[in-house]
Amino acid sequence: MTNVSDHALVRFLERSGALDVEQLRGLIAGGLERARRTAERAGIADYTVTADGLKYIVKNGDLVTVLDAAMQQKPGGPR
Repeated sequence: MTNVSDHALVRFLERSGALDVEQLRGLIAGGLERARRTAERAGIADYTVTADGLKYIVKNGDLVTVLDAAMQQKPGGPR
């Protein structure tokens, strides 16, 4: 069976019209807005937000990844 990368899967969803990626991007950004404003007031550009079992990693003001509970507990895993 052919392996399908995460990148290819997202591009397929976006370009086939199966998922409105920009709408989803806006929903995620909106959900993080309160944390962004709080970090901005404190002069912090790198922070994490944990909600609904997911950890959102923000670096230099950009959401760079989202980790689930299993990823957060792996020794030496993504940080």
